[in-house]
Amino acid sequence: MILYKGEVYPDGKQEELISSLEGDMLETLQNNRTLTYNDVIDACDKLYQRVMNHEFDNIVLPLLEMANMPYSTFERYAKYFSKEGLLKKIDIELGDLKNGELDLDEENTRHYEPLGILFHIAAGNVDLLPAYSVVEGLLVGNINILKLPTGDNGMSIRLLQELIKESPILKDYIYVFDVPSTEVETIKQLANLADATIVWGGDMAQKAARTFVDIHSSIISWGHKISFTYVDKNVTDEELKALCESICATNQLFCSSSQGIYVNTDDINELKALAERILPLFAETSKRMGTLPLTMKAKNSLLIYNEKLEGNADKVFMKDGVSIIVKEDNKLELSFLFQNIWIKPLKKEDIIKVLKPNKNLLQTVSINKLIEGKKEISSLLAKAGATRITALGDNSRMLAGESHDGEYALRRYIRVVETIK
Repeated sequence: MILYKGEVYPDGKQEELISSLEGDMLETLQNNRTLTYNDVIDACDKLYQRVMNHEFDNIVLPLLEMANMPYSTFERYAKYFSKEGLLKKIDIELGDLKNGELDLDEENTRHYEPLGILFHIAAGNVDLLPAYSVVEGLLVGNINILKLPTGDNGMSIRLLQELIKESPILKDYIYVFDVPSTEVETIKQLANLADATIVWGGDMAQKAARTFVDIHSSIISWGHKISFTYVDKNVTDEELKALCESICATNQLFCSSSQGIYVNTDDINELKALAERILPLFAETSKRMGTLPLTMKAKNSLLIYNEKLEGNADKVFMKDGVSIIVKEDNKLELSFLFQNIWIKPLKKEDIIKVLKPNKNLLQTVSINKLIEGKKEISSLLAKAGATRITALGDNSRMLAGESHDGEYALRRYIRVVETIK
C-alpha cells in the first residue's frame, strides 16, 4: 500500500505517484505555512488517547500476540506519542530554539528551519518505529518520505493515516511507499529527492545507503547496537529476576536488549555459579510470561546442542527452552536471541581494552545497584562507548527525552539559520 497526501493507493500506482512527488513536495515548501510542533503534538496526543481507549484493539492485540509482546510493553512505546512525552522531547532536544528567534547580538538573530525533506528507511524490529521516525521528522517541520520495512503489518500506514485525520495539514508532509529493498533504482530516486536519508539498521543497511544516496544529500544513521549487563558478586536475585523479565519481554530483539552478562571476575567457577543462580529464575519467568515462540525454542535447542558437541557441555545450562552459555572469552557478541544469554568474564581493569574497539556498537549497559566501584565502572563504560547505563531490568525502559544512541534526533533534523534583524 501507498499513503500519498492522506489517501491510500495500491502499489500499482507507485510509478505514477513517484513521478509527481518532487513537484508536490516543492509546492508544499513554496506555498504552505511552516508546520509547527504544536500541530504535530496535538494530532499525536489525540491519536494516543484513542489508542489507550482501546479504539484500535482489533489491530493492536493480534499484532502483540503475533510478536509475543506484553500489552504493558506496547503501552510504554505508545506513550512516546503522548503530549507529555513529545513536549518533554521538544524541551530537551531543542531547548531555547523552540521559542522561535533568539538574539545573537543587537543586529542578528538565529532560529531553526527543518532540513526540508527526509527519506526514512525504517527497520522492522519494532512495530511503532517507522511511524515514530516520521513523527520525529514532522515535529521540526520536515516533509517525510517513508520506505516501509519488509514484512510491515500495515500498522505504520494506519497510524499515519489516522494522524492525518486528526490534523489534515499533515497530509502534505507524509508520503509512504512499500518499496522492496531489491528495487534499488526506485530507492535511489526517493533518496535523491531528500535533504537527508534516515537509515535504521545494521552494517549492511548503512553500507547500502552509501551506494545510493547522492553526494548532495546526507545520511543520518541509527544503526543496530549491542547491549549487555555488567555485574559483580553483589547482584541480588531480585535484580536477576528483573533482568530475566526484560529479556523475556523483548526476546532480545531490541538494540537495548541485554545479549549477555559480563562479570567482574576471571574465575570460571564464579561464572558457572551465576548461571546456576539465574537458570531457575529465567525458566520460571519465561513460563510465566509465555513470550518464547515455539519455532525459536526449537531453533535454539539445535544451536545449544551444537555448542555441547563442540566440547562445552559443562558450560551450557538449559531449562524449559531458555539457555545460558558460559564462555571464557570476553568478546562482545550477539546471543542466539530468543531467551538465550551468554555469561563472560570482564575484569574492571579490562573494560576499556575490551569494549572500546566496539565503540560504535555499544548502547545500553545495565549494572547492579550495589556493584563495587559503581561510579568508576559507570565512567569506564561511558568512556568505552555506552550511551545508556541502567538498572538490571531497565535495559529496554523508555523515558521521554532520551537520546537515540547518544544523540538528539531533532537536532539532526534541523538547520540553525542566522539572519539580520
